[in-house]
Amino acid sequence: MDSSDQKLIAALRHNARASLSDLAAQLSLSRTTVRARIERLQQRGEIVGFTVVLKGDTATDPVRGLMMIGIEGRGTDRILRQLQGLPEVRALHSTNGRWDVIAEIGTDTLESFDAVLARIRRFDGVAHSETSLLLSTKKSG
Repeated sequence: MDSSDQKLIAALRHNARASLSDLAAQLSLSRTTVRARIERLQQRGEIVGFTVVLKGDTATDPVRGLMMIGIEGRGTDRILRQLQGLPEVRALHSTNGRWDVIAEIGTDTLESFDAVLARIRRFDGVAHSETSLLLSTKKSG
């Protein structure tokens, strides 16, 4: 993937509905080149789909935090599936070091945030955890 592909992906992340003409003008490429690059990126599996972002999706949760989770034994795949099933879990990250998984969690109240933490801590195989509330975000995306 070259710098033009990276710029194209960045433009599509900003507006996946941008026309080929608009993308071409923005990237100083021809429409045909932009179309060919998109098709090539899709065929190679670099672009796996396009999505719609709703107004509600851009609203931040009033209570957000990161839960670092240590997992005992070989239960990581099972615990990841359980975490993916929780609507309050916004993202999951594998990591190295002390923690096996970091879960980004968002809720509307501290009480519901606490309830999600308690539920996750009860998952069979969760050995230990540590949670940090996110107070403000300086840069996102």
